[in-house]
Amino acid sequence: MTFLLEAMIFLGAAIVVVPISKRLGMSVVLGYLAAGLIIGPSGIALIGGMEEATEVMHFAEIGVVFLLFIIGLELQPKRLWVMRRLVFGLGTGQVGITSVVLAAILALGFGLSWTEAALFGFALALSSTAFVLQLLAERKALNQPHGRAAFGILLLQDVAVIPAIAVLDLVNPNTASGGTWLDALIVVGVVIGGLILARLLLRPLLRIVAGTGVPELFIAAALALVVGSALAMQAIGLSMGLGAFLAGICLLYTSDAADEFCHVELRE
Repeated sequence: MTFLLEAMIFLGAAIVVVPISKRLGMSVVLGYLAAGLIIGPSGIALIGGMEEATEVMHFAEIGVVFLLFIIGLELQPKRLWVMRRLVFGLGTGQVGITSVVLAAILALGFGLSWTEAALFGFALALSSTAFVLQLLAERKALNQPHGRAAFGILLLQDVAVIPAIAVLDLVNPNTASGGTWLDALIVVGVVIGGLILARLLLRPLLRIVAGTGVPELFIAAALALVVGSALAMQAIGLSMGLGAFLAGICLLYTSDAADEFCHVELRE
């Protein structure tokens, strides 16, 4: 099946099912899920086997990447500093307490070892950033107190993946303990180094792009930043969405370059 035909099927299913879900008072997310069930291998199978559905799933992650980029672009660093208690306080409490409770249930109730229970408990304590943010945006609740609290928790969950990599390597019998912390330090170093490079290089590069006065080039540069950050995070084993979110925050430092570009457009 060609890409354009698949895209037409997805768009058509969304156009039909999502308005129906809204009319019934359901969330848009439930409408998208219903559309996927209908056209997927378990439904009328417009999208064929599981292998094809898996390829579509990987392609759909791009939507999540750009969603988190937009959120990162709108989140000012000052606001992030104001939210530090929500991110590191409430977020850490949610992940920690939920992980411990679930691990205890799995270990005592289902007979898993404490190591396995801890890993499963941590995994189950994480939420779907795409679903939750979509629901909050749909209800215009991102700027409400409970919306900011939920976003702080989701952000901490994404960041918590970094120490989780070290823990997974630590319990892996095929990995030497010396390499475990080295890998973790490499991950942290890549993230910090990427932010520093973006701070030093991104502003002058986008100034050069803005100086050309070509709108398409500025858009292409922004897209390259998003995709490059997402791929860089994926290469070190982190979430692509986290990379896009960091790209959005980094782009805030170049807001003056964007304003300069807009002024050039207005003068022309």
